[in-house]
Amino acid sequence: MPEQRHHDLAIHPIEDTDPADLMQRRAVVRRGKWLAFIVVLLLAVGAGRAVVIRNTNASALEASIADLSKVYVRVTQPKTSDVGQTVTLPGTLQGYTQSPIGARASGYVKRWHRDIGSRVKAGDLLAEIDTPEIDQQLVQALAAREQTAASLALATSSLERWEALRRKDAVSQQELDERRSNEVQARANLAAADANIVRLRQLESFKRVVAPFSGVITRRSVDVGDLIDAGGGAARALFVLTQTETLRAFISVPQSYAHLVRAGQEVKVTQIELQGRVFAGKVVRTSSAIDPATRTMQVEVNLPNPDGALMPGAFIQVALPLKASQATTVESNTLMFRAEGVRVAVVGADGVVKLRPVRIGRNFGQTVEILEGITTGERVVMNPSDSIGEGDKVTVVTAPPAGRDGAKGAAGKGAPDKAPGKDAEKAAGKGTAQGQPKS
Repeated sequence: MPEQRHHDLAIHPIEDTDPADLMQRRAVVRRGKWLAFIVVLLLAVGAGRAVVIRNTNASALEASIADLSKVYVRVTQPKTSDVGQTVTLPGTLQGYTQSPIGARASGYVKRWHRDIGSRVKAGDLLAEIDTPEIDQQLVQALAAREQTAASLALATSSLERWEALRRKDAVSQQELDERRSNEVQARANLAAADANIVRLRQLESFKRVVAPFSGVITRRSVDVGDLIDAGGGAARALFVLTQTETLRAFISVPQSYAHLVRAGQEVKVTQIELQGRVFAGKVVRTSSAIDPATRTMQVEVNLPNPDGALMPGAFIQVALPLKASQATTVESNTLMFRAEGVRVAVVGADGVVKLRPVRIGRNFGQTVEILEGITTGERVVMNPSDSIGEGDKVTVVTAPPAGRDGAKGAAGKGAPDKAPGKDAEKAAGKGTAQGQPKS
């Protein structure tokens, strides 16, 4: 380069430059190189860190996606029911003996001596009936007996005379036999008259209506002067007499529990109006047959009532304890009601779901009796989702998840305690923001 050109560019020849100035320039160049090297090194480190973070986050994201693609379920095992059950059934109390007291003799009510609520003993007079027709028939029967007795006396004396004449051959044997027949007939007529008198006197005794057993008069349906027809039946009863020292109730036990009921079982009886009181009763007999109309079995329960706290006709609740049936039970939330029937999801050892049809027995509320389909020891999915199907691969969790993921787990697709996918996404986003080099 010519000297004029150096002069124009303000570049002095080296030989004209001061050595101290030259050393200073070289130091500046050196520092510039080091600064450039450091900047390049920092950029390389930043780029490497960003690549490492991105690779780490990508691996975590892939792991979380794989984890989220799994279906988490909670399982339970069927058990054998070894705890008894108490079935509460409605019933109506009635007296141990409850009888309508009717009239055997026709007539008019002359007077009554007991009213409703009266406690009577066996043989106490309840009412009197005026029976003029029966009285007249008895008088007539007595007169007819006198006539028959006179005829018998005549026939007897005639027979004796004819027997004496027959011994003398004064009469024929035929005539003697006729007299004997007349005597036998007269004796039979007298017996019939006596029987008629006994009948009428028995009817006369029915003028007094008495209590056949001890109890309480629970109904009176007649008054003085009422016309009474004999044999009117329960619809025309004068009184209703009930024993209240011991009451009984008939309850209808459903067919599913009928085979568990036995005579002698102790029961608890309650009445809504008598709060805080529980009465002890006992099953005394069963019908041992199922009514085809109601599919229930009738059971009779006897209940002591010494203080008269319970009244016949009251509505009660009978708590019937039943022994354990030793049947297989499972939680109610394991059942799936689908178009093809009731199913449960059983998880095998390989984690594959099999939909098993089951037949349901009794419903105990939180648990259900399973008659067939599963056995104890199998793993049954709790709260199965509608989307679960045959052959699905699931992962069994032992503890219920918490938070929102816990709600998802309760629906049959529960996740572990933490959702690694969400944390990975958050970490990935954060790492990208921090590791991205500035432009």
